[in-house]
Amino acid sequence: MKKILFAFIALLPFGGQAQNSAPAKPQAKPMVLTGATIHLGNGVVVENGLIAFDNGLITAVGPSSTAVNRTGADVIDLAGKHIFPGVIAMGSTIGIQEIASVRATLDFEEIGEINPHVRSLVAYSTDSEVTPTLRASGVLMAQSVPQGGLVSGSSSVFNTDGWNWEDAVLRKDDGIWLSWPSYLARSFNYDDFSFTTKKNEKRAETISLLESTFADAKAYSEIDKPEMTNIRLDAMKNLFTGKQNLYVRANYAKDIIDAVKFAKKMGVSKVVIVGGNEAAKVAPFLKENNVPVVLGALHSLPSRPDDDVYAVYELPAKLHKAGVKVALSYDDEWWRVRNLPYQAGTAAAFGDVSKEEALMFLTQNPAQIMGVDAMVGTLEKGKHATLIVTNGNMMDMRGNVVEHAFIKGAKVNLDNKQSRLYEKYKEKYGQE
Repeated sequence: MKKILFAFIALLPFGGQAQNSAPAKPQAKPMVLTGATIHLGNGVVVENGLIAFDNGLITAVGPSSTAVNRTGADVIDLAGKHIFPGVIAMGSTIGIQEIASVRATLDFEEIGEINPHVRSLVAYSTDSEVTPTLRASGVLMAQSVPQGGLVSGSSSVFNTDGWNWEDAVLRKDDGIWLSWPSYLARSFNYDDFSFTTKKNEKRAETISLLESTFADAKAYSEIDKPEMTNIRLDAMKNLFTGKQNLYVRANYAKDIIDAVKFAKKMGVSKVVIVGGNEAAKVAPFLKENNVPVVLGALHSLPSRPDDDVYAVYELPAKLHKAGVKVALSYDDEWWRVRNLPYQAGTAAAFGDVSKEEALMFLTQNPAQIMGVDAMVGTLEKGKHATLIVTNGNMMDMRGNVVEHAFIKGAKVNLDNKQSRLYEKYKEKYGQE
């Protein structure tokens, strides 16, 4: 028994090293950061700037000469550094998906086709090993999204630091997610690793099901006091009041047009296209209907074999120049979300947009789309002090190192499993 006890005690330090760090404590005293190049996230850059925050909120932003009360504040000289708003990751499964091969860690999908009542909110785990890797890359907020079926459920927006979902949540139930039935069905052939495309014979039937579902939800939303609560229909009522977005997964141009027209016909005022591989083909239509687009992974091949190899890289700029609001995401590839800032760098390098415009795809635009722009998305007085300090341009993977990160003014720990492994094996092989 003594041997077992001694062995257990001996292993305790190693168990502690494997755990994520505790969430940051709330900001205790005012903070003033000076001398850095401040990227506000709305296209404006302040050279040799100053940003001050207290009680989690920004109290001043401007040149270093800006008058602020420094009494009792921590003043940090960041000459040569850069300050950016925290990056917002849309359309992810962060916090509800951990290890693909371990079913117990997968909490992002329910059985059935119509599940508007499913909420990522209560499933979100703050103990994920993936989340700390996001913070180390500057991703400080994430939209966690249910998957599967036609109507997958509602997403919520979280800070990437917190004790539990109640502590981390930034906005509850910001929208309902719908997978639009495509007019083309694709299947993958594992024999020769090729895709086969054919007409979707069940499309009309599926759209009919969606029409009846939304018609029922619309009628239900108009009842003041229903005799019986229908949890599915009740979950959709805010779509018809403009309090929630309808996020529609659609890629082909025809599907995008049909999906937007369907939503408008059903009385849904706020529609967001997710995916949007062919969105540039219908950009005037999207602009006319005020429909934003959340693009998937830019670091991928074009959807059609005859497309330009750079077509995906150029897509954000094309939509932006056409007047369509654009945000970037990594779809459901939750483990790659840490690379999201570099997608904006790709958009700037290959498209006709500046780096500051590309930054908006990660900050201001996602915040506006999800309705959290009064709190985050840009560095402005009165907003949350959710920001990062880097030694280079955040969107350049060759030199981006996040040195400090703050969420609502609280300095968060940037340690993560990947950095621990790096330090471990750097020591083993004696590399500097």
